[in-house]
Amino acid sequence: MRATLMYSAGDVRVEDVPDSVIKQPTDALVRITASCVCGSDLHPYGSMKAEDGPARMGHEFIGIVEATGSEVTTVKKGDLVVAPFAISDNTCEFCREGLHTSCAHAQANFWDGLADEGGQAEAVRVPLADGTLAKLPVAPDSALIPSLLTLSDVLGTGYHAAVAGGVNERTRVTVIGDGAVGLMAVLSAKRLGAEQIVLMGRHQARTDLGREFGATDVVSARGEEGIEAVRELTGGHGTHVVLEAVGHMPAYEQAVGVVRPGGVISRVGVPQYEQAPVGFGSLFGPNIRLAGGPAPVRAYIEELMPDILNGTIEPGKVFDATTNLDGVPAGYQDMADRKSLKVLINP
Repeated sequence: MRATLMYSAGDVRVEDVPDSVIKQPTDALVRITASCVCGSDLHPYGSMKAEDGPARMGHEFIGIVEATGSEVTTVKKGDLVVAPFAISDNTCEFCREGLHTSCAHAQANFWDGLADEGGQAEAVRVPLADGTLAKLPVAPDSALIPSLLTLSDVLGTGYHAAVAGGVNERTRVTVIGDGAVGLMAVLSAKRLGAEQIVLMGRHQARTDLGREFGATDVVSARGEEGIEAVRELTGGHGTHVVLEAVGHMPAYEQAVGVVRPGGVISRVGVPQYEQAPVGFGSLFGPNIRLAGGPAPVRAYIEELMPDILNGTIEPGKVFDATTNLDGVPAGYQDMADRKSLKVLINP
């Protein structure tokens, strides 16, 4: 079968690899019908060292179950399913608390942590299939597939940012980043009733989509100029919640600059740093809380799916390019160059 591998920064290839096969009685074999490139894939695309490759890529996919292990009971051959970016049993103590990204099962993992599997491919072995996979009540060629695919990561991640930040009808919100996750954070803040949503982004096509998703204001400036612009929009105080969807230090510093005293910074952009300001002059003095983390998107699928099925939300609009596997390397480059927002893959 064919699959995507990253060899080093800027070097993505689609190659023949051994077919995925069932290895454990809790596995399912899924033929992938839709997947995509994630903004977080661009971190290694910009920095991976050759000695760390080749790595199988892709952690967002929809597909058809082709076979199941002897212990799988919740999905069967022919089911259309979506997989979150984290593998979990959905039954352990942490999963029951809605924290599937900390699942205690020995096989729990992130897709990026499995050396021999990935979602940007023709097929994939899904460990812990009963807990990981969620069935979809549509046909594989449904017009809703792009929106349902966002349940695997970006919609759930944006929603997790908003939930972890405590967004409600009384909150003013700043979203930092106009990538797919940032736009999903805007949509999620709107869904939760935020009275003001300021989107900080520099690409008009993206910020226009952000306005469609619910942003009330757009600030294109960065750094101190951007911080000042947000404060001017919020009576000088900043916003109750900041949803940081980038992961780089300047975005975190911007978040510290625009959050209101007593507010929350909720981070879902994968941090590319380990040290950040948290002391008296940054977070402690103004009673600012730091929240967020890898989104347990499996916990949100059943909650968010009905809004997609009934047309209340259309998160699939973040996909502005479509390709087959042959076009995946170019898709990475287009996203890195900001020519594409998010690339949909039809294997």
